Amino acid sequence: MKKQLIIYFGLSILFLGSCSDYKQAESTINEEDMTKIVKEFSSDEFLGRKPFTLGEEKTVEYLEREYKRIGLEPANNGSYIQEVPMVEVTNIPDKRMKISMYNASIEISYKDDFVAFSKQLKDEISVRNSDMIFAGYGIVAPEYNWNDYSGIDVKGKTVVVLVNDPGFGTENKNFFKGNEMTYYGRWTYKFEEAARQGAKAILIIHESEPAGYPWNVVLNGAIIPKLYLQPEDDYLSECAIEGWLTLNAAQELFSLAGFDLNELKEKAKSREFKAFRMRSRMSLAIQSNHKFAKSKNVIGIIPGKERKDEVIIYSSHWDHLGIGAPLNGDSIYNGAVDNGTTTAWMLEIAEAFKSLRKQPSRTIMFLSPTAEEQGLLGSYYYATHPIFPLNKTVANINNDLMLPYGPYKDIMITGYGQSELEDYVLKYAEKYDRYVLPDPNPHTGMYYRADHFSFARVGVPALFARGNCDQREFGKEWALKKEKEWIKNNYHKPTDQYDHATWTFLGVVEDAQIMFRIGYELSKESTFPQWKEGSEFKEIREKQMLNN
Repeated sequence: MKKQLIIYFGLSILFLGSCSDYKQAESTINEEDMTKIVKEFSSDEFLGRKPFTLGEEKTVEYLEREYKRIGLEPANNGSYIQEVPMVEVTNIPDKRMKISMYNASIEISYKDDFVAFSKQLKDEISVRNSDMIFAGYGIVAPEYNWNDYSGIDVKGKTVVVLVNDPGFGTENKNFFKGNEMTYYGRWTYKFEEAARQGAKAILIIHESEPAGYPWNVVLNGAIIPKLYLQPEDDYLSECAIEGWLTLNAAQELFSLAGFDLNELKEKAKSREFKAFRMRSRMSLAIQSNHKFAKSKNVIGIIPGKERKDEVIIYSSHWDHLGIGAPLNGDSIYNGAVDNGTTTAWMLEIAEAFKSLRKQPSRTIMFLSPTAEEQGLLGSYYYATHPIFPLNKTVANINNDLMLPYGPYKDIMITGYGQSELEDYVLKYAEKYDRYVLPDPNPHTGMYYRADHFSFARVGVPALFARGNCDQREFGKEWALKKEKEWIKNNYHKPTDQYDHATWTFLGVVEDAQIMFRIGYELSKESTFPQWKEGSEFKEIREKQMLNN
Protein backbone atom coordinates (compact mmCIF):
# COMPACT_ATOMS: atom_id res chain seq x y z
CA MET A 1 0.00 0.00 0.00
CA LYS A 2 2.83 2.38 0.89
CA LYS A 3 4.50 1.67 -2.45
CA GLN A 4 1.22 2.37 -4.28
CA LEU A 5 0.83 5.69 -2.46
CA ILE A 6 4.37 6.71 -3.40
CA ILE A 7 3.66 5.88 -7.07
CA TYR A 8 0.35 7.76 -6.91
CA PHE A 9 1.90 10.88 -5.39
CA GLY A 10 4.79 10.68 -7.84
CA LEU A 11 2.42 10.60 -10.80
CA SER A 12 0.37 13.41 -9.29
CA ILE A 13 3.45 15.59 -8.96
CA LEU A 14 4.40 14.87 -12.58
CA PHE A 15 0.88 15.72 -13.76
CA LEU A 16 0.70 18.92 -11.71
CA GLY A 17 4.17 19.86 -12.90
CA SER A 18 3.10 19.39 -16.50
CA CYS A 19 -0.04 21.49 -15.94
CA SER A 20 1.85 24.29 -14.23
CA ASP A 21 4.46 24.22 -17.00
CA TYR A 22 2.04 24.81 -19.86
CA LYS A 23 -0.02 27.27 -17.78
CA GLN A 24 2.97 29.48 -17.04
CA ALA A 25 3.97 29.20 -20.70
CA GLU A 26 0.46 30.10 -21.81
CA SER A 27 0.52 33.19 -19.59
CA THR A 28 3.36 34.66 -21.66
CA ILE A 29 0.83 35.23 -24.47
CA ASN A 30 -0.54 38.69 -23.74
CA GLU A 31 -2.21 41.69 -25.31
CA GLU A 32 0.61 44.14 -24.62
CA ASP A 33 3.11 42.11 -26.64
CA MET A 34 0.64 41.55 -29.47
CA THR A 35 -0.14 45.25 -29.71
CA LYS A 36 3.55 46.09 -29.93
CA ILE A 37 4.17 43.51 -32.67
CA VAL A 38 1.19 44.50 -34.83
CA LYS A 39 1.88 48.21 -34.48
CA GLU A 40 5.49 47.81 -35.62
CA PHE A 41 4.96 45.09 -38.23
CA SER A 42 2.25 47.06 -40.03
CA SER A 43 3.96 50.44 -39.88
CA ASP A 44 4.99 52.44 -42.96
CA GLU A 45 8.61 51.49 -42.23
CA PHE A 46 7.98 48.09 -43.85
CA LEU A 47 6.58 49.65 -47.06
CA GLY A 48 3.72 47.18 -47.36
CA ARG A 49 6.00 44.09 -47.08
CA LYS A 50 5.98 43.18 -50.77
CA PRO A 51 8.41 40.50 -51.94
CA PHE A 52 11.38 41.65 -54.07
CA THR A 53 11.36 45.13 -52.48
CA LEU A 54 13.13 46.98 -49.69
CA GLY A 55 10.01 46.15 -47.68
CA GLU A 56 10.91 42.45 -47.90
CA GLU A 57 14.45 43.09 -46.69
CA LYS A 58 13.18 45.04 -43.68
CA THR A 59 10.50 42.42 -42.90
CA VAL A 60 12.87 39.46 -43.08
CA GLU A 61 15.39 41.27 -40.86
CA TYR A 62 12.62 41.97 -38.34
CA LEU A 63 11.49 38.33 -38.26
CA GLU A 64 15.05 37.05 -37.88
CA ARG A 65 15.54 39.45 -34.95
CA GLU A 66 12.33 38.26 -33.33
CA TYR A 67 13.21 34.59 -33.81
CA LYS A 68 16.61 35.18 -32.21
CA ARG A 69 15.08 37.17 -29.35
CA ILE A 70 12.61 34.38 -28.62
CA GLY A 71 15.35 31.76 -28.86
CA LEU A 72 14.21 29.81 -31.92
CA GLU A 73 16.92 27.87 -33.70
CA PRO A 74 17.53 28.31 -37.44
CA ALA A 75 15.68 25.55 -39.30
CA ASN A 76 17.59 25.34 -42.56
CA ASN A 77 21.20 24.19 -42.06
CA GLY A 78 22.05 26.99 -39.66
CA SER A 79 19.91 29.62 -41.39
CA TYR A 80 16.45 31.02 -40.73
CA ILE A 81 16.03 31.47 -44.49
CA GLN A 82 14.64 29.17 -47.14
CA GLU A 83 15.14 30.85 -50.51
CA VAL A 84 12.15 30.70 -52.85
CA PRO A 85 13.07 31.19 -56.54
CA MET A 86 10.41 33.31 -58.20
CA VAL A 87 9.82 35.49 -61.20
CA GLU A 88 8.14 38.88 -61.02
CA VAL A 89 6.00 39.56 -64.08
CA THR A 90 4.83 43.06 -64.98
CA ASN A 91 2.02 42.95 -67.54
CA ILE A 92 0.86 45.96 -69.55
CA PRO A 93 -2.32 45.00 -71.45
CA ASP A 94 -3.92 47.00 -74.24
CA LYS A 95 -6.21 49.62 -72.77
CA ARG A 96 -9.09 48.21 -74.80
CA MET A 97 -10.16 44.63 -75.47
CA LYS A 98 -11.79 44.26 -78.88
CA ILE A 99 -14.67 41.83 -79.30
CA SER A 100 -16.01 41.25 -82.81
CA MET A 101 -19.40 39.71 -83.58
CA TYR A 102 -21.17 38.74 -86.77
CA ASN A 103 -23.06 42.04 -86.87
CA ALA A 104 -21.10 44.40 -84.61
CA SER A 105 -17.98 44.95 -82.55
CA ILE A 106 -17.36 46.50 -79.17
CA GLU A 107 -14.36 47.60 -77.18
CA ILE A 108 -14.28 47.28 -73.41
CA SER A 109 -11.96 49.17 -71.07
CA TYR A 110 -9.06 47.85 -69.01
CA LYS A 111 -9.73 48.16 -65.27
CA ASP A 112 -13.35 49.34 -65.67
CA ASP A 113 -14.56 46.30 -67.62
CA PHE A 114 -11.78 43.74 -67.58
CA VAL A 115 -8.35 42.85 -66.25
CA ALA A 116 -5.89 40.57 -68.01
CA PHE A 117 -2.45 39.15 -67.35
CA SER A 118 -0.15 36.38 -68.50
CA LYS A 119 2.23 33.96 -66.82
CA GLN A 120 4.00 33.21 -70.09
CA LEU A 121 7.56 34.50 -69.99
CA LYS A 122 7.48 36.26 -73.35
CA ASP A 123 7.99 39.95 -74.10
CA GLU A 124 4.69 40.18 -75.97
CA ILE A 125 1.63 37.98 -75.75
CA SER A 126 -0.99 38.46 -78.43
CA VAL A 127 -4.36 36.84 -78.98
CA ARG A 128 -6.08 37.87 -82.21
CA ASN A 129 -9.61 37.05 -83.39
CA SER A 130 -9.89 34.14 -80.97
CA ASP A 131 -13.26 32.35 -81.03
CA MET A 132 -15.07 32.82 -77.71
CA ILE A 133 -16.74 29.84 -76.05
CA PHE A 134 -19.01 29.92 -73.02
CA ALA A 135 -18.02 26.89 -70.94
CA GLY A 136 -20.36 27.24 -67.96
CA TYR A 137 -18.31 26.88 -64.79
CA GLY A 138 -15.26 25.56 -66.64
CA ILE A 139 -15.16 22.42 -64.49
CA VAL A 140 -14.16 18.81 -65.13
CA ALA A 141 -15.02 16.82 -61.98
CA PRO A 142 -15.44 13.06 -62.52
CA GLU A 143 -16.42 12.46 -58.89
CA TYR A 144 -19.42 14.77 -59.42
CA ASN A 145 -20.14 13.39 -62.91
CA TRP A 146 -19.49 16.86 -64.32
CA ASN A 147 -17.68 17.98 -67.48
CA ASP A 148 -18.27 21.47 -68.84
CA TYR A 149 -15.83 20.83 -71.68
CA SER A 150 -17.56 17.70 -72.93
CA GLY A 151 -18.17 17.65 -76.67
CA ILE A 152 -16.31 20.83 -77.58
CA ASP A 153 -12.74 21.56 -78.65
CA VAL A 154 -11.41 24.77 -77.09
CA LYS A 155 -7.83 24.48 -78.32
CA GLY A 156 -6.57 27.91 -79.34
CA LYS A 157 -9.83 29.56 -78.29
CA THR A 158 -11.00 31.93 -75.53
CA VAL A 159 -13.21 30.37 -72.87
CA VAL A 160 -15.57 32.46 -70.75
CA VAL A 161 -16.64 30.89 -67.45
CA LEU A 162 -18.61 31.65 -64.30
CA VAL A 163 -16.99 32.07 -60.90
CA ASN A 164 -17.52 29.51 -58.09
CA ASP A 165 -19.16 26.12 -58.77
CA PRO A 166 -22.70 24.89 -59.54
CA GLY A 167 -23.47 24.24 -55.88
CA PHE A 168 -23.34 27.96 -55.08
CA GLY A 169 -26.67 29.29 -53.87
CA THR A 170 -28.05 25.84 -53.07
CA GLU A 171 -28.39 24.02 -49.78
CA ASN A 172 -27.96 20.63 -51.45
CA LYS A 173 -24.83 19.11 -49.89
CA ASN A 174 -25.01 16.29 -52.44
CA PHE A 175 -24.62 18.75 -55.34
CA PHE A 176 -20.90 19.48 -55.24
CA LYS A 177 -20.82 20.67 -51.60
CA GLY A 178 -23.89 22.84 -51.75
CA ASN A 179 -23.13 26.43 -50.86
CA GLU A 180 -19.62 25.51 -49.69
CA MET A 181 -17.12 26.23 -52.44
CA THR A 182 -15.05 23.31 -53.67
CA TYR A 183 -11.62 23.75 -55.22
CA TYR A 184 -13.39 23.55 -58.59
CA GLY A 185 -14.89 26.96 -57.78
CA ARG A 186 -11.55 28.71 -57.32
CA TRP A 187 -10.18 30.92 -60.06
CA THR A 188 -6.86 29.11 -59.83
CA TYR A 189 -8.53 25.83 -60.78
CA LYS A 190 -10.40 27.43 -63.68
CA PHE A 191 -7.15 28.81 -65.11
CA GLU A 192 -5.47 25.40 -64.66
CA GLU A 193 -8.31 23.48 -66.32
CA ALA A 194 -8.55 25.86 -69.28
CA ALA A 195 -4.82 25.33 -69.88
CA ARG A 196 -5.26 21.55 -69.68
CA GLN A 197 -7.99 21.85 -72.30
CA GLY A 198 -5.63 23.80 -74.57
CA ALA A 199 -7.44 27.15 -74.46
CA LYS A 200 -5.56 30.21 -75.66
CA ALA A 201 -7.26 32.53 -73.17
CA ILE A 202 -9.72 32.40 -70.28
CA LEU A 203 -11.96 35.09 -68.85
CA ILE A 204 -13.88 34.61 -65.58
CA ILE A 205 -17.11 36.56 -65.07
CA HIS A 206 -16.83 38.32 -61.71
CA GLU A 207 -19.67 38.56 -59.21
CA SER A 208 -18.97 39.70 -55.66
CA GLU A 209 -21.14 37.20 -53.80
CA PRO A 210 -19.98 33.94 -55.44
CA ALA A 211 -16.40 35.21 -55.71
CA GLY A 212 -16.29 36.19 -52.05
CA TYR A 213 -14.80 39.63 -52.71
CA PRO A 214 -15.64 42.78 -54.71
CA TRP A 215 -14.18 43.87 -58.05
CA ASN A 216 -11.60 46.15 -56.40
CA VAL A 217 -9.87 43.07 -54.92
CA VAL A 218 -9.52 41.54 -58.39
CA LEU A 219 -8.41 44.90 -59.79
CA ASN A 220 -5.81 45.62 -57.10
CA GLY A 221 -4.31 42.17 -57.52
CA ALA A 222 -4.18 42.45 -61.31
CA ILE A 223 -2.61 45.87 -61.82
CA ILE A 224 0.48 45.28 -59.70
CA PRO A 225 3.41 43.07 -60.76
CA LYS A 226 2.58 39.41 -60.13
CA LEU A 227 4.85 36.77 -58.67
CA TYR A 228 5.15 33.13 -59.69
CA LEU A 229 7.45 30.29 -58.75
CA GLN A 230 10.20 29.93 -61.33
CA PRO A 231 9.04 27.44 -63.98
CA GLU A 232 10.90 24.95 -66.13
CA ASP A 233 8.90 25.67 -69.29
CA ASP A 234 8.52 29.49 -69.11
CA TYR A 235 4.82 28.79 -68.39
CA LEU A 236 4.23 28.21 -72.10
CA SER A 237 1.83 25.39 -71.21
CA GLU A 238 -0.46 27.93 -69.48
CA CYS A 239 -3.13 29.99 -71.23
CA ALA A 240 -1.55 32.92 -73.04
CA ILE A 241 -4.03 35.29 -71.39
CA GLU A 242 -5.89 34.91 -68.09
CA GLY A 243 -8.36 37.50 -66.92
CA TRP A 244 -11.67 38.61 -65.50
CA LEU A 245 -14.73 40.43 -66.84
CA THR A 246 -17.00 42.60 -64.72
CA LEU A 247 -20.58 41.39 -64.56
CA ASN A 248 -21.80 44.49 -66.42
CA ALA A 249 -19.30 44.00 -69.25
CA ALA A 250 -20.21 40.32 -69.51
CA GLN A 251 -23.94 41.07 -69.63
CA GLU A 252 -23.39 43.59 -72.42
CA LEU A 253 -21.22 41.16 -74.36
CA PHE A 254 -23.71 38.29 -74.12
CA SER A 255 -26.65 40.55 -74.93
CA LEU A 256 -25.02 41.91 -78.10
CA ALA A 257 -24.21 38.34 -79.13
CA GLY A 258 -27.88 37.42 -78.72
CA PHE A 259 -27.79 35.61 -75.36
CA ASP A 260 -29.30 36.23 -71.91
CA LEU A 261 -26.55 35.74 -69.33
CA ASN A 262 -29.01 35.26 -66.46
CA GLU A 263 -30.67 32.39 -68.32
CA LEU A 264 -27.31 30.85 -69.14
CA LYS A 265 -26.25 31.00 -65.49
CA GLU A 266 -29.26 28.87 -64.58
CA LYS A 267 -28.66 26.44 -67.43
CA ALA A 268 -25.00 26.09 -66.42
CA LYS A 269 -26.10 24.52 -63.13
CA SER A 270 -27.39 21.46 -65.00
CA ARG A 271 -25.38 18.41 -66.03
CA GLU A 272 -27.18 18.70 -69.36
CA PHE A 273 -25.48 22.03 -70.09
CA LYS A 274 -23.25 22.06 -73.16
CA ALA A 275 -20.53 24.62 -73.88
CA PHE A 276 -21.11 26.60 -77.07
CA ARG A 277 -19.57 29.15 -79.41
CA MET A 278 -20.61 32.70 -78.61
CA ARG A 279 -20.43 33.96 -82.21
CA SER A 280 -17.78 36.40 -80.97
CA ARG A 281 -14.02 36.81 -81.32
CA MET A 282 -11.62 38.39 -78.84
CA SER A 283 -8.42 40.35 -79.53
CA LEU A 284 -5.92 41.61 -76.95
CA ALA A 285 -2.18 42.04 -76.58
CA ILE A 286 -0.05 42.23 -73.44
CA GLN A 287 3.47 43.62 -73.12
CA SER A 288 5.41 41.82 -70.42
CA ASN A 289 8.57 42.39 -68.39
CA HIS A 290 10.22 39.77 -66.17
CA LYS A 291 12.57 39.88 -63.21
CA PHE A 292 14.05 36.74 -61.68
CA ALA A 293 14.95 36.78 -58.01
CA LYS A 294 14.67 34.82 -54.78
CA SER A 295 12.27 35.72 -52.02
CA LYS A 296 12.52 34.27 -48.53
CA ASN A 297 10.58 32.02 -46.21
CA VAL A 298 11.65 32.65 -42.60
CA ILE A 299 11.73 29.49 -40.47
CA GLY A 300 12.67 28.85 -36.86
CA ILE A 301 12.34 25.72 -34.74
CA ILE A 302 12.33 24.45 -31.20
CA PRO A 303 13.92 20.99 -31.59
CA GLY A 304 12.07 18.09 -30.03
CA LYS A 305 13.67 15.90 -27.41
CA GLU A 306 12.48 12.31 -27.91
CA ARG A 307 10.86 12.57 -31.38
CA LYS A 308 12.78 15.45 -32.90
CA ASP A 309 12.42 14.12 -36.47
CA GLU A 310 8.63 14.73 -36.22
CA VAL A 311 7.40 18.30 -36.62
CA ILE A 312 4.33 20.42 -35.90
CA ILE A 313 4.25 23.54 -38.09
CA TYR A 314 2.68 26.87 -37.13
CA SER A 315 2.47 29.30 -40.04
CA SER A 316 1.58 32.91 -40.77
CA HIS A 317 2.56 34.67 -44.00
CA TRP A 318 4.65 37.84 -43.73
CA ASP A 319 3.91 39.48 -47.09
CA HIS A 320 1.34 41.99 -48.26
CA LEU A 321 0.83 44.15 -51.36
CA GLY A 322 3.54 46.80 -50.99
CA ILE A 323 2.95 50.23 -52.52
CA GLY A 324 0.09 50.53 -54.98
CA ALA A 325 -2.86 52.61 -56.11
CA PRO A 326 -3.43 55.43 -53.59
CA LEU A 327 -6.59 55.85 -51.57
CA ASN A 328 -7.10 59.30 -50.07
CA GLY A 329 -3.42 60.01 -50.65
CA ASP A 330 -2.16 56.82 -48.94
CA SER A 331 -0.45 54.30 -51.23
CA ILE A 332 1.15 51.96 -48.65
CA TYR A 333 -0.77 48.72 -48.20
CA ASN A 334 0.23 48.06 -44.58
CA GLY A 335 -1.64 44.79 -44.06
CA ALA A 336 -2.24 45.17 -40.32
CA VAL A 337 -4.94 42.48 -40.23
CA ASP A 338 -3.59 40.81 -43.36
CA ASN A 339 -1.35 39.54 -41.85
CA GLY A 340 0.05 41.54 -38.93
CA THR A 341 -2.36 40.26 -36.28
CA THR A 342 -1.60 36.66 -37.21
CA THR A 343 2.15 37.26 -37.22
CA ALA A 344 1.75 38.43 -33.63
CA TRP A 345 -0.36 35.31 -32.93
CA MET A 346 2.45 33.06 -34.19
CA LEU A 347 5.30 34.89 -32.46
CA GLU A 348 3.45 34.79 -29.15
CA ILE A 349 2.87 31.04 -29.53
CA ALA A 350 6.58 30.62 -30.25
CA GLU A 351 7.41 32.53 -27.08
CA ALA A 352 5.07 30.30 -25.08
CA PHE A 353 6.70 27.11 -26.37
CA LYS A 354 10.15 28.49 -25.70
CA SER A 355 9.23 29.33 -22.10
CA LEU A 356 8.29 25.71 -21.32
CA ARG A 357 10.59 24.25 -18.70
CA LYS A 358 10.31 20.81 -20.32
CA GLN A 359 11.39 20.60 -23.94
CA PRO A 360 8.62 19.34 -26.29
CA SER A 361 8.96 15.75 -27.42
CA ARG A 362 8.35 16.73 -31.05
CA THR A 363 9.95 19.59 -32.96
CA ILE A 364 7.88 22.77 -33.22
CA MET A 365 8.38 24.86 -36.37
CA PHE A 366 7.40 28.48 -36.94
CA LEU A 367 7.10 29.20 -40.66
CA SER A 368 6.61 32.70 -42.03
CA PRO A 369 6.13 32.15 -45.76
CA THR A 370 6.46 34.68 -48.54
CA ALA A 371 4.06 35.53 -51.36
CA GLU A 372 0.79 34.25 -49.90
CA GLU A 373 -0.94 37.18 -51.53
CA GLN A 374 0.32 36.04 -54.93
CA GLY A 375 -1.11 32.52 -54.70
CA LEU A 376 0.32 30.81 -51.57
CA LEU A 377 3.72 30.60 -53.28
CA GLY A 378 6.02 30.49 -50.25
CA SER A 379 4.02 27.89 -48.36
CA TYR A 380 3.62 25.75 -51.47
CA TYR A 381 7.35 25.95 -52.11
CA TYR A 382 8.00 24.76 -48.54
CA ALA A 383 5.40 21.98 -48.89
CA THR A 384 7.10 20.73 -52.06
CA HIS A 385 10.64 21.34 -50.72
CA PRO A 386 10.15 20.45 -47.03
CA ILE A 387 12.91 20.62 -44.45
CA PHE A 388 11.21 17.78 -42.54
CA PRO A 389 9.73 14.89 -44.59
CA LEU A 390 5.99 15.17 -45.11
CA ASN A 391 5.39 11.75 -43.55
CA LYS A 392 7.06 13.10 -40.41
CA THR A 393 5.03 16.32 -40.47
CA VAL A 394 2.31 15.87 -37.85
CA ALA A 395 0.13 18.88 -38.68
CA ASN A 396 0.02 22.44 -39.91
CA ILE A 397 -1.73 25.06 -37.78
CA ASN A 398 -2.14 28.18 -39.88
CA ASN A 399 -4.01 31.42 -39.43
CA ASP A 400 -4.81 34.52 -41.42
CA LEU A 401 -6.99 37.64 -41.21
CA MET A 402 -7.48 37.56 -37.43
CA LEU A 403 -9.83 40.45 -36.69
CA PRO A 404 -8.96 42.52 -33.58
CA TYR A 405 -12.53 42.84 -32.33
CA GLY A 406 -12.67 40.02 -29.77
CA PRO A 407 -12.92 38.30 -27.40
CA TYR A 408 -15.18 35.84 -29.17
CA LYS A 409 -17.43 33.03 -27.98
CA ASP A 410 -16.99 31.03 -31.18
CA ILE A 411 -14.07 29.29 -32.84
CA MET A 412 -14.78 29.31 -36.55
CA ILE A 413 -13.20 26.41 -38.45
CA THR A 414 -12.71 27.10 -42.13
CA GLY A 415 -13.06 23.81 -43.99
CA TYR A 416 -15.03 22.21 -41.17
CA GLY A 417 -15.25 18.42 -41.35
CA GLN A 418 -11.84 17.85 -42.93
CA SER A 419 -9.51 16.44 -40.26
CA GLU A 420 -9.16 15.06 -36.74
CA LEU A 421 -7.43 18.30 -35.73
CA GLU A 422 -10.94 19.65 -35.26
CA ASP A 423 -11.41 17.23 -32.36
CA TYR A 424 -8.64 19.04 -30.49
CA VAL A 425 -10.37 22.37 -31.14
CA LEU A 426 -13.65 20.99 -29.77
CA LYS A 427 -11.87 19.82 -26.62
CA TYR A 428 -10.20 23.13 -25.84
CA ALA A 429 -13.10 25.31 -26.94
CA GLU A 430 -15.11 23.86 -24.06
CA LYS A 431 -12.33 24.62 -21.58
CA TYR A 432 -12.46 28.29 -22.63
CA ASP A 433 -16.28 28.44 -22.59
CA ARG A 434 -16.36 28.68 -26.37
CA TYR A 435 -18.05 26.69 -29.11
CA VAL A 436 -17.04 25.54 -32.58
CA LEU A 437 -18.88 26.39 -35.77
CA PRO A 438 -18.20 26.08 -39.49
CA ASP A 439 -17.40 29.13 -41.61
CA PRO A 440 -20.81 30.81 -42.16
CA ASN A 441 -19.66 31.92 -45.63
CA PRO A 442 -18.31 28.69 -47.14
CA HIS A 443 -19.10 29.94 -50.65
CA THR A 444 -16.08 32.29 -50.47
CA GLY A 445 -13.70 29.32 -50.62
CA MET A 446 -11.43 30.56 -47.84
CA TYR A 447 -10.21 27.00 -47.30
CA TYR A 448 -8.37 27.30 -50.62
CA ARG A 449 -7.16 30.87 -50.08
CA ALA A 450 -4.73 30.58 -47.17
CA ASP A 451 -1.40 28.86 -46.57
CA HIS A 452 -2.78 25.78 -44.81
CA PHE A 453 -4.09 24.68 -48.22
CA SER A 454 -0.50 24.25 -49.45
CA PHE A 455 -0.05 21.59 -46.78
CA ALA A 456 -3.47 20.02 -47.30
CA ARG A 457 -2.91 19.52 -51.02
CA VAL A 458 0.26 17.49 -50.31
CA GLY A 459 -1.54 15.43 -47.65
CA VAL A 460 -0.59 17.06 -44.33
CA PRO A 461 -3.59 17.62 -42.00
CA ALA A 462 -4.04 21.38 -41.69
CA LEU A 463 -6.11 23.58 -39.40
CA PHE A 464 -7.44 27.10 -39.99
CA ALA A 465 -9.49 28.22 -36.97
CA ARG A 466 -10.11 31.48 -35.13
CA GLY A 467 -12.72 33.53 -33.30
CA ASN A 468 -14.79 35.49 -35.77
CA CYS A 469 -18.59 35.24 -35.63
CA ASP A 470 -19.86 35.76 -32.07
CA GLN A 471 -18.30 38.57 -30.04
CA ARG A 472 -18.57 37.81 -26.34
CA GLU A 473 -20.07 41.18 -25.37
CA PHE A 474 -21.91 42.30 -28.52
CA GLY A 475 -23.01 39.01 -30.07
CA LYS A 476 -23.28 37.42 -33.50
CA GLU A 477 -24.97 40.14 -35.51
CA TRP A 478 -22.42 42.72 -34.38
CA ALA A 479 -19.45 40.45 -35.11
CA LEU A 480 -20.61 39.47 -38.59
CA LYS A 481 -21.42 43.09 -39.41
CA LYS A 482 -17.91 44.15 -38.31
CA GLU A 483 -16.36 41.44 -40.48
CA LYS A 484 -18.43 42.46 -43.49
CA GLU A 485 -17.57 46.14 -42.99
CA TRP A 486 -13.88 45.35 -42.62
CA ILE A 487 -13.79 43.32 -45.83
CA LYS A 488 -15.66 46.02 -47.74
CA ASN A 489 -13.63 48.95 -46.42
CA ASN A 490 -10.17 47.53 -45.73
CA TYR A 491 -9.42 44.18 -47.38
CA HIS A 492 -6.45 44.66 -49.73
CA LYS A 493 -6.65 48.44 -49.31
CA PRO A 494 -4.28 51.02 -47.75
CA THR A 495 -6.84 51.39 -44.94
CA ASP A 496 -5.83 47.99 -43.50
CA GLN A 497 -3.72 49.63 -40.82
CA TYR A 498 -3.35 49.58 -37.06
CA ASP A 499 -6.15 51.39 -35.22
CA HIS A 500 -5.36 52.20 -31.61
CA ALA A 501 -8.82 53.66 -30.98
CA THR A 502 -10.99 50.64 -31.80
CA TRP A 503 -8.80 47.53 -31.71
CA THR A 504 -8.44 45.00 -28.93
CA PHE A 505 -6.29 41.87 -29.10
CA LEU A 506 -8.00 39.95 -26.31
CA GLY A 507 -9.58 37.61 -28.85
CA VAL A 508 -6.33 36.98 -30.70
CA VAL A 509 -4.62 36.32 -27.35
CA GLU A 510 -7.18 33.67 -26.42
CA ASP A 511 -6.99 32.11 -29.89
CA ALA A 512 -3.21 31.92 -29.53
CA GLN A 513 -3.54 30.28 -26.11
CA ILE A 514 -5.92 27.65 -27.50
CA MET A 515 -3.71 26.90 -30.50
CA PHE A 516 -0.69 26.72 -28.20
CA ARG A 517 -2.50 24.10 -26.10
CA ILE A 518 -3.39 22.08 -29.20
CA GLY A 519 0.21 22.12 -30.39
CA TYR A 520 1.41 21.30 -26.89
CA GLU A 521 -0.84 18.24 -26.76
CA LEU A 522 0.24 17.13 -30.25
CA SER A 523 3.87 17.54 -29.20
CA LYS A 524 3.44 15.00 -26.39
CA GLU A 525 1.72 12.35 -28.52
CA SER A 526 3.16 9.64 -30.72
CA THR A 527 0.15 9.38 -33.05
CA PHE A 528 -0.60 11.38 -36.18
CA PRO A 529 -3.97 13.09 -36.74
CA GLN A 530 -5.73 11.91 -39.89
CA TRP A 531 -8.08 13.30 -42.50
CA LYS A 532 -11.73 12.40 -41.99
CA GLU A 533 -13.80 10.23 -44.30
CA GLY A 534 -14.89 12.20 -47.34
CA SER A 535 -11.90 14.53 -47.35
CA GLU A 536 -10.27 14.89 -50.76
CA PHE A 537 -6.87 14.77 -49.04
CA LYS A 538 -7.31 11.48 -47.14
CA GLU A 539 -5.98 9.20 -49.88
CA ILE A 540 -2.88 11.37 -50.40
CA ARG A 541 -2.00 11.12 -46.69
CA GLU A 542 -2.63 7.38 -46.49
CA LYS A 543 -0.20 6.72 -49.34
CA GLN A 544 2.30 9.11 -47.76
CA MET A 545 2.19 7.38 -44.39
CA LEU A 546 2.90 3.94 -45.88
CA ASN A 547 6.55 4.97 -45.81
CA ASN A 548 6.49 5.86 -42.10
